[in-house]
Amino acid sequence: MESSVKIFAVEDDPTYKKFLAYILGLNPDFETKIFSSGNECIQNLHLKPNIIALDYSLPDMSGEDVLNKIKNYNPSIQVIIVSAQEDVGTAVQLLKSGAYDYIIKNENTKDRLLNAINNVRKNISLTEEIYSLRSELSAKYEFEHSIIGNSNAIKKVFAMLEKAVNTNITISITGETGTGKELIAKTIHYNSNRKKEPFIPVNISAIPRELIESELFGHEKGSFTGAITRRIGRFEEAQKGTIFLDEIGEMDLNLQAKLLRVIQEREVTRIGGSNTVKLDVRILVATHRNLVEEVKNGNFREDLYYRLLGLPVFLPPLRERENDIIIIANHFLKEFCRENGLSDFKFSSMARNKLLKYQYPGNVRELKSIVDLAAVLTDKVEIDEDDIKFSSILDEGKLIDEELTLKEYNYKIINLMLEKYNQNVIKVAKKLDIGKSTIYRYLKEMEETGDH
Repeated sequence: MESSVKIFAVEDDPTYKKFLAYILGLNPDFETKIFSSGNECIQNLHLKPNIIALDYSLPDMSGEDVLNKIKNYNPSIQVIIVSAQEDVGTAVQLLKSGAYDYIIKNENTKDRLLNAINNVRKNISLTEEIYSLRSELSAKYEFEHSIIGNSNAIKKVFAMLEKAVNTNITISITGETGTGKELIAKTIHYNSNRKKEPFIPVNISAIPRELIESELFGHEKGSFTGAITRRIGRFEEAQKGTIFLDEIGEMDLNLQAKLLRVIQEREVTRIGGSNTVKLDVRILVATHRNLVEEVKNGNFREDLYYRLLGLPVFLPPLRERENDIIIIANHFLKEFCRENGLSDFKFSSMARNKLLKYQYPGNVRELKSIVDLAAVLTDKVEIDEDDIKFSSILDEGKLIDEELTLKEYNYKIINLMLEKYNQNVIKVAKKLDIGKSTIYRYLKEMEETGDH
């Protein structure tokens, strides 16, 4: 059932006033007020109408003047012009000024007006639903609900987040794969003054290189083969809100130059277009790479690095977070039981000890998988150590006992994963949460050094 909608009708002709009163009175969900002049309408805008059906020719001011005053007061009020004039130029001008529709007074007025009102109602309902969902998200991503733990390492993160949410400064989030960088980005957004606006995440490593410019900045119809319609880029989608550029270290140098310009100018030009779109967007970035080293190696622009650095937030690996491991494991276990309609489990002391001794190369993400699997495997109300399965590719019997450099470990990990997934680079990149280009680079280096 649709909620009621407040409608003003502004009409000075007595006969047409009765006609409008009849039309709008057909629907019991319409709360209607009818005024005879533009000034009378303006003076009652504090009553918060959703829609105004406005006659173009009024005794005290033009319909365009009334429209402008309404839009200056509250741009979200939708104005439907109802006029005896069939001048196309006038209609176009009013639509450019913000009118929702322009309806000619004739035998079709009733149907067209009701259709326009119903279309506005759908938009209002959709907007209310979006705000409701964003309010739910804001509650979900409150600090105490989204970031679990009380170790000294995570308390430092809390301190940085408190600073991050109170400004619009760019935030750079760093940390190993699986530490929760996107969760932190969402937490910052949904605790900021932009929380009712869009949060647009973009994983740079997951988008093919030839498509990423269009993905970020958009394109015009016909700008390249396959561009059959105009496409709005992610930056424009994030207008008034936040864009989160994950794995920024995977961006190639050519695109880095274009991103730098967008950040400096605070505007974007779609591919194949000439008009610029001004941006009001907060930028959050994340990477598991050491960008300082990437700059030194010529893989990342120094000027872009300083533009993106902003307020740095480092997420510590799970192995450095003391007893947070058990706190987080208990949280995941309770969450799994609730989502699957299971009675609450708990960990035995031996299971807790086993969890504490593991190194978690996949960090929080890996811990969740371990806990979910344990809840499925156990036949008891208490999860014991045999239910705790570590499936990490860093298996102690295969790699940990070997004394290798970090690069050599990376080579072995990638090789093991490629063998496991039949040389499917895309799947391995997704599993390891790295870019395809990273895998290709390692394979090339292995080929050159003969390290197979």
